[in-house]
Amino acid sequence: MLYNLARPLADQFIMFNLFRYITFRSGAACMTALVVSFVLGPMFIRWLKRVQVSGQPIRPDGPESHLLTKKGTPTMGGGLILAALSVSTLLWADLRSGYVWAVLLLTLGYGALGFVDDYIKLSKKNFRGLSGRGKLIVQVVLGLGAAIWIMLLNHSPLATVLTVPVFKEVMIPLGLGFPLFGMLVMLGSSNAVNLTDGLDGLAIVPTIICCGVFALIAYLVGNQNFAGYLQLNHVPGAGELTVFCSALIGAGLGFLWFNAPPARVFMGDTGSLALGGALGAIAVVVKHEIVLAIVGGLFVVETVSVIVQVFWYKRTGRRVFLMAPLHHHFEKKGWAEPTIVIRFWIISMILALVGLATLKIR
Repeated sequence: MLYNLARPLADQFIMFNLFRYITFRSGAACMTALVVSFVLGPMFIRWLKRVQVSGQPIRPDGPESHLLTKKGTPTMGGGLILAALSVSTLLWADLRSGYVWAVLLLTLGYGALGFVDDYIKLSKKNFRGLSGRGKLIVQVVLGLGAAIWIMLLNHSPLATVLTVPVFKEVMIPLGLGFPLFGMLVMLGSSNAVNLTDGLDGLAIVPTIICCGVFALIAYLVGNQNFAGYLQLNHVPGAGELTVFCSALIGAGLGFLWFNAPPARVFMGDTGSLALGGALGAIAVVVKHEIVLAIVGGLFVVETVSVIVQVFWYKRTGRRVFLMAPLHHHFEKKGWAEPTIVIRFWIISMILALVGLATLKIR
C-alpha cells in the first residue's frame, strides 16, 4: 500500500524514491512484522489463555514428558504470525502484484483450515481435529485454485514447466498437468511443516531459514539482469515476493520470541499448515520446486519417517522408529528437547547452503 501511494511522488520528492527498491521495502517489511509481533504477542497470548482453559490437547501416546511440560500451553499462536505477516505485506508490497495476492490468500486459506482444525481439537478436548479426508479435500481445492492462478499470471513459456536445478537447460513440460503438480507441492509442503511442528521452536526456525533462501531466489529470478548473469530462469514480477518472504521472516522471529523453550504458545495447525502452504506457493511461483525439497529437507525427512512407520507397521506389525515423526524417535531415545531442536536447526542451515549452491552450479 505504501509503495502504491509513494510511487507517484517519487519523481517530485527524492525520499519517496526509496519505495521503488524491493530491498528497502523487504527490510521494512521484516522489521514491521517483527514489531507487530512484539506489540500484539503478549495481549494475544493472554487472550488465548483466557479462552483455552486447558490449552492444547496432548497426545496420550506421545513422549511422557509432554504431559508434564506442555500441558496447559495455549495453541493457535499461528494467528499471531498471520496477523503480522498480513499487516506487513499489505503495507510494503506492491498491491498490483498478482503473485503477492495469490501467495497471501493461499497462506490465509490454509491458516483458516488450520484454525478450524485447532478449534475442533480444543472444543472436543482431543488431539484429533478434522478428519484427514476433510482436511485433504480443502487443501486440494485451495492448492489447485492457487496453482491455476499462478499459472495464468505467468505469461512466459515457463508457465507450465518444471525446472531442474543445476541443469539450466533441462525443463520438463507439464502442460495442463502443471496445476496438479503445483497443488501437490503446496499440499506436501503444508503437511510436512505440520508434521515437523512438535517441539518448541522446531518448525519455525527451519521455516525462517527456508524463507531467507527463497527471499533471495525471488529477488534474483525477478530481476532480469541478475537472472541472466546467474543463468536462472527469469520470472517477471516474482521479485515482489521478496517482500512477502521478508515479512514472514519478521513474523516468524517475533513468534519465536514467545515460542522459545519453554514455549508460552504453540503455533498449532493455524500456523503450520499456513507456513508450509506459503513455502510451497512461493516455490511454484519462482520455479524452484525441487530446490524447496532440498532446502526444506528436514520437513521431507520428518514426513518420510511417518510414511515409512505407517507402511511398515501395517505390513509387519513392527515399528521402524520408536515413534514418528522422527523428532519423537529421538525423544524416546532420551535426547533432551533442546538438543533435538538445535541439531535439527543446524541440519536446516546446512541444507539451505546446499540449496543456495544450486544457484551457482549450472
